[in-house]
Amino acid sequence: MSLTLTVLGTASPHPAPGRSCSGHLLRTESATGWLGAGTGTFAELQRHTDPARLSAIWISHLHADHTADLLAAFYAFAYGGLTPPAPIPVYAPQGCAERPAAFLGRPDPGFLGGVLDFRPLSDGHTAHHGDLVLTSRALTHDVEAYGLRAESGGRVLAYSGDSGPCPALAELARGADLFLCEADIDAHREGEQVHLTPEDAGAAAPAAGAGELLVTHVGPTLAPESATARAAAAFGGPTRTAREGAVHRL
Repeated sequence: MSLTLTVLGTASPHPAPGRSCSGHLLRTESATGWLGAGTGTFAELQRHTDPARLSAIWISHLHADHTADLLAAFYAFAYGGLTPPAPIPVYAPQGCAERPAAFLGRPDPGFLGGVLDFRPLSDGHTAHHGDLVLTSRALTHDVEAYGLRAESGGRVLAYSGDSGPCPALAELARGADLFLCEADIDAHREGEQVHLTPEDAGAAAPAAGAGELLVTHVGPTLAPESATARAAAAFGGPTRTAREGAVHRL
């Protein structure tokens, strides 16, 4: 396999029965990455891989529905017998380590470093893990947020994270084989551009020349199937709904 995406969770903004918050598993011949640590995704991750063998964790932004299970992961690695052979790199916006540390009542997050190695993201940040290349791009949201371009063996996955409409979104997904994109809201509120509608997601895909669109992070005002249909109408190309447990091979 050159690049495989396994869907761990798609819910927004909270988990539902059988549906965790945002999280995905990336795998290549030599690397394994946990993309998003939304609530419930650490349990789902264990269905598909040994978390202690992760090459990297990548976090788009610091909202709880994308980060909360870092706490579960820390407990598993530090106290639960899943200790990794070396601290796992965690690529995330500045301040990510302080979130689980504050929950545990520790002002200094340094104690997390025995198992989680936090590394701050920036626009254009690139990390190499075996045959997997992770490149981050700053996008529009109500907090510091990044999209991801993952490449291996000539195949490209683009992931929007949470983003409002912006030119960087199409640049992120330029020529991607698979564009994993949020469609969180039904319509924009006046003056607010922090999430994408299904039409926004669908329009970004052809603008980028993406081969296929995978709709995720559909919010509570929409049904995933209807959001996907609306995105497909705007895209005019192959469009699917991201579903928990589904495996997509690029």
